[in-house]
Amino acid sequence: MIFLIEYSRSAGSIVTFREFDDSQRREAEDSRLGLELDLNRKNSDHEVVLLEAASTDALRRTHQRYFVDLEQLLKSGNRQDV
Repeated sequence: MIFLIEYSRSAGSIVTFREFDDSQRREAEDSRLGLELDLNRKNSDHEVVLLEAASTDALRRTHQRYFVDLEQLLKSGNRQDV
């Protein structure tokens, strides 16, 4: 699976979350580029990433910061179950 995430740094939360099958790589890359260009024109502080993982659960384990707020992240320490 390929995941497109638009993340608001100032709000500390996900703005856009889209899933693509591996066969949709080109569509995912085009979506990322279009989103980045639009955000750049708006001078936005949002970050845009394309990530690959076997599942949403796996993505949440490896890229926890996108899915929990700072307080939750600090409370969880090194735990992998958040």
